[in-house]
Amino acid sequence: MKLNKLAMGIALSLTAMSCANAETINLARPERVKKDLSSAAEINLSPAPINISSVSPGGNIALSSGSTTTIAYPARQDIVGGEINLSPKVPAAPISISSSSSVGTIQTVSGPTTTIKIVAFNDFHGQLESPGTLRTNPASSTPNVAVGGVDWMAGYISKLKSQNPNTVVVSAGDIIGATPLVSALFHDEGTIETMNRLGLDFNSVGNHEFDEGKTELKRMQAGGCHPTDPNTCRGVDVGTPVPFEGAKFKFLAANVVESANGKTIFPSYAIKVVDGVRVGFIGMTLKETPTIVTPSGVAGLEFKDEAATVNALIPQLRARGVEAIVVLIHQGGVVPTTQSVSTINLCDGGLSNSPIKAIVNQLDDEVDLVISGHTHQAYNCQIANKDGRLISVTSANAQGRVLTDINLTVNKAIGEVSAVTANNIVVDRTNAAITPNAAIKSIVDKYKTIATPIANRVIGTISADITRALTPAGESALGDVIADAQLLETQGVGFGEAVVAFMNPGGIRADLTYAQSAVGEGTGNVTYGEAFTVQPFGNTLVSLTLTGAQIHTLLEQQFTGCTVGYPANAPVTGQPFNRILQVSNGFSYEWQEKGTPCDNVDPAGIKINGVQVDPAANYRVSVNNFMADGGDQLYVLTQGTNRLGGALDLDALENYFSVNGLVAPGPKNRINLLP
Repeated sequence: MKLNKLAMGIALSLTAMSCANAETINLARPERVKKDLSSAAEINLSPAPINISSVSPGGNIALSSGSTTTIAYPARQDIVGGEINLSPKVPAAPISISSSSSVGTIQTVSGPTTTIKIVAFNDFHGQLESPGTLRTNPASSTPNVAVGGVDWMAGYISKLKSQNPNTVVVSAGDIIGATPLVSALFHDEGTIETMNRLGLDFNSVGNHEFDEGKTELKRMQAGGCHPTDPNTCRGVDVGTPVPFEGAKFKFLAANVVESANGKTIFPSYAIKVVDGVRVGFIGMTLKETPTIVTPSGVAGLEFKDEAATVNALIPQLRARGVEAIVVLIHQGGVVPTTQSVSTINLCDGGLSNSPIKAIVNQLDDEVDLVISGHTHQAYNCQIANKDGRLISVTSANAQGRVLTDINLTVNKAIGEVSAVTANNIVVDRTNAAITPNAAIKSIVDKYKTIATPIANRVIGTISADITRALTPAGESALGDVIADAQLLETQGVGFGEAVVAFMNPGGIRADLTYAQSAVGEGTGNVTYGEAFTVQPFGNTLVSLTLTGAQIHTLLEQQFTGCTVGYPANAPVTGQPFNRILQVSNGFSYEWQEKGTPCDNVDPAGIKINGVQVDPAANYRVSVNNFMADGGDQLYVLTQGTNRLGGALDLDALENYFSVNGLVAPGPKNRINLLP
């Protein structure tokens, strides 16, 4: 913990010098007080011994007694920068406080220090193989660096451990979920197995850990085979134990509780003793997880406030002798710069107006370090906590591109963190000083061998890159194509009779590229594996009936600030950012940021095949099951009637390629932003 701590002391009165008209401060467990010495007439410490370990300039203290007091069983007192900060500690060597007349002098104590290394990452998303490249600077996509791959991550971690054996490896959530086919086909068992061998110690749950529900998530920890899928427990084929071994690291979920019993689904925290220092790791996900995960995935669970959860755990950790506290949280912020090798350690904008900044601003001063995630950003920040002290807040991009190398310096005599340094490093696959882990690569290669016939099957052809790049109105070429595919799948009689399809942008995870990939499928060809990477969630299509007025509400619910139709337990501020739905051919509308909630879309401009939508008329609409159940805070869709389930979203995309032959990028002309 900090150099700023809790008061514990003998029944002793210390009188600060030069303190006319000042207050008397009484400090006793479990208060926590920081005071400028010049403002206090008396500082009364009780009820246990104290150890004064350091004194700032001008920190002479007058004792109310003129005698010499020897403290043989000290706790601790710090006086740092003109503040008096007190905390309980284990016994150390005796010190004496001596006084001559009314002026006391303090013998300072020093002790040995140790450095604990923490290697952190976040949002791995089962990226067992390299995700590609990372540009070297924000100005240009070239040159770039080949990055990632779990075997290379392991090589870097091994190198860092060789520098300091006192190393802990942690993840801030989403190691599984939204994963490539080489992991997803096997229910992410390969990701867990390789993380075991990489040396991961702790992983906080993220929102994607809940994609398949709490029962499947608990299987990830405990092990065992999937109850229905034959692609589970392939250890014989890949060289791992059978049945599936489960995570050897600990999942942490401090703010996720079972509604039925109020207990967390995984431990709230873990304590690891490193070189004699007790380090506490608190893990959690964002409290908004229910709004971005299929409701069935979080059924029976409650997600608590992040800062309040951390602060409530501090007394428990302190009572267990924890001397340093690290928070692993699957929530983050954004830096206003293009992610690149040269920018991964910046903190431009100071994470202003981000969820993670708001959380850190509320954290107890006992927290030493915050390792964050969720936003797929790399940053290295100093953010003020509840008491105004700056603490390190880090994030390591996503998919194994970056690792954060963190050093905690701890004074072992007094059990306090005296310094924290952090540095984001690129997992550079061309670094000759790093040896990738051959055993891990063997496991990945064997999973890939099983998946390859499925992944490399060509399902269609494109005429050019089809990307997620957004127009100012929020429309993308790939969003157009996916929405068109879902309309085609659900517009037939008996299949939904839909007249419009909507697609949530968060469900589109990658671009389709014209150039052939490493598997050699041929220029312009799209493989099943590539399509799976674009839509990895396995959602099913749902057709339902909405009125024209409800379609208008749906469009308004895309925007921040609009909470019309929200249920009682929904976020009171609406969307955290604008989530512009992708729409199918024939549907069009205009919007304008007016600054007033629920007033961005003119109902008169909403059209289907050029005809204005009638607020009172009924329309058949196609969405995926995540949206249909109110995911992404699109709650009006839960009011849809006459529901009809349909095909998998990925099957709909494959069918669209089959029907259309050569597929061009979408026109990006369906959503118009007014000035």
